[in-house]
Amino acid sequence: MLSDDNLEFVYTGARMTTQNVATALLRVESVLQRRPGAGLHDDAPATVRWERGLRVVAGHLNGTQIPTDMPRELGGTGDRVTPGWLMRAGLAACTATSIALRAAARGIELQRLEIVASSRSDTRGLLGMINERGEQVPAGPRDLELTVRIAAQGATAEQLRSLVEDGYRNSPIACALEAAMPVGLRIDIST
Repeated sequence: MLSDDNLEFVYTGARMTTQNVATALLRVESVLQRRPGAGLHDDAPATVRWERGLRVVAGHLNGTQIPTDMPRELGGTGDRVTPGWLMRAGLAACTATSIALRAAARGIELQRLEIVASSRSDTRGLLGMINERGEQVPAGPRDLELTVRIAAQGATAEQLRSLVEDGYRNSPIACALEAAMPVGLRIDIST
């Protein structure tokens, strides 16, 4: 969680200053240099449960639950975020975290870091429609753009640009989207 008044990371009640983050990063990097295999791990699964209509709830092992729904025009209630918004939020949050990690490692005290993730989609793809050429309209976004607003006392524009580019390049979600990672599909049918 980010505290607006002093821009320090707050983690379970303990303040995570830039120095604390940098120290933690050095400790983890030291372990991974000695034992590279320790870096490979299973990520926490996201389990989604359908509730009713188009509303589903995504759940994390720690108990966090995030309900989603679709806009009224598509039969939803329109009172929750959409799954597509969660993807954009995940990309922006992952990239911001990656930038903040690199800032701490470089001793840069961020004063502002805000990322807006926007995209354009064609609803026909979600509905399985075909275009005027007789081809299936892709269901995913046609384009995706991140706008990063960043400020840090004593850092040059070039240092901040490098920080953002490095943070983006090492953001796991950005890497997955850029690489078009294959997704396995396993179907378990209840009888």
